[in-house]
Amino acid sequence: MTARKDVIARIRNKIRDFPSGPGLYFMKGSSDVVLYVGKAKNLRSRAGSYFQPGADIDTSRGPKIGELLKKVEDVDFLETESEIDAILQEARLIKDIHPTYNSQLTDDKTFPYLEITKEDYPAVYITRNPKDGSKLFGPFTAVSELRWAIVVLQKIFRFRTCKLEIQQADPKRQYFRPCILHSIKQCTAPCADRISKADYGQSIKDLMKFLNSKRTAILRELAKEMQDASANLEFEKAAGLRDRIRLIEKLAERGSVEDNVQPEAFASDPADALIELQKVLGMDEPIRIIEGIDIAHIQGTDTVGSLVKFIDGKPFKAGYRRFKINTVKGVDDFASIYEVVSRRYKHAADGEELWPDLVLIDGGLGQLSAARDAFKKIQWPMPKLISLAKREEEIFTLGSSEPIRLKATSPARKLLQYVRDESHRFAQHYHHLLQKKRLLNE
Repeated sequence: MTARKDVIARIRNKIRDFPSGPGLYFMKGSSDVVLYVGKAKNLRSRAGSYFQPGADIDTSRGPKIGELLKKVEDVDFLETESEIDAILQEARLIKDIHPTYNSQLTDDKTFPYLEITKEDYPAVYITRNPKDGSKLFGPFTAVSELRWAIVVLQKIFRFRTCKLEIQQADPKRQYFRPCILHSIKQCTAPCADRISKADYGQSIKDLMKFLNSKRTAILRELAKEMQDASANLEFEKAAGLRDRIRLIEKLAERGSVEDNVQPEAFASDPADALIELQKVLGMDEPIRIIEGIDIAHIQGTDTVGSLVKFIDGKPFKAGYRRFKINTVKGVDDFASIYEVVSRRYKHAADGEELWPDLVLIDGGLGQLSAARDAFKKIQWPMPKLISLAKREEEIFTLGSSEPIRLKATSPARKLLQYVRDESHRFAQHYHHLLQKKRLLNE
């Protein structure tokens, strides 16, 4: 009991030095294993609340919290630039490392994007499954506020939000009857040929410029209208303008497509992809288990490897693995891949892990050859081994110097890109965490 009190006293003392800004806090058990990830507006206050006298018997947070607090050996933190970043990073980390005491955010549900499609007359949608070639903004954390913001933006830029396929060359458009949004001046009705492609395209350009800007001009204009309405005792109108201002300001509360990657949002139909992939690779048996391997390093420090597992074309997060590279000095992707393959598949060869049908290496022939050499060392039947080179998205196979090239729309290519990008993201994410803080062990 005295030892446990000493642990709590040490943790409380440590939390006093936590920053008072937004970020993530990590409850860690023995061997530095992360048991729980949480987000906070004020890290010091939030993390400290768990270790107040009697907190371990407080049932208001649920029985699991009391159980968790009895196992916590250390607490750490990771600062973020904003509360939005904290929300997005919390979700990503929980999906990646599956802490024992996080019960939410463990599925593949994603945060929504604002999507502008690539068509003759682009449409604007809120989506969790973007189309190829679309321009994306987000991800956003508050979908209800995003929906209302779209309503406000549509009154200004009059874009379409329908699912119609509208082509400029379609002569039937001139006979089409537009919907009510055109009548109330919220859409320019490209479906009915009421606006030229050039003029509609300019409206979309203006919308994207607005979304990419600080939006100060339109906010100043709305603020002046609100003040005028209030001065004229038009309080209902003033309240409506106030709500518009808040919604437009909320558009800034989003992540970025590049920094807050959600690979689950970009997956293709796995059944079609696996059938095509089996045919393309000339494999006799159906492909069920795919594993992807990638290496990450920055300036030669903290080189790490990642392995992701897909079963029936979908991520199997419990099968994800991270590897700190131990035997390689400096930057050597070939040697690092050799180490990861040797370590990972030795366990599988010993019967401790499922044997994959297909192993995908991020890179070209050199990386593929390194993986092959590692399999030869294990002296175990080699699974189908391929690599995917990012520049041209070419597939390399053993025994052939000529790569396989698939169309950009190919389901098999999309699936391989998903596996490759997921392994890359997983490695990079872990690498950046290692650089910022020594939070997670292999």
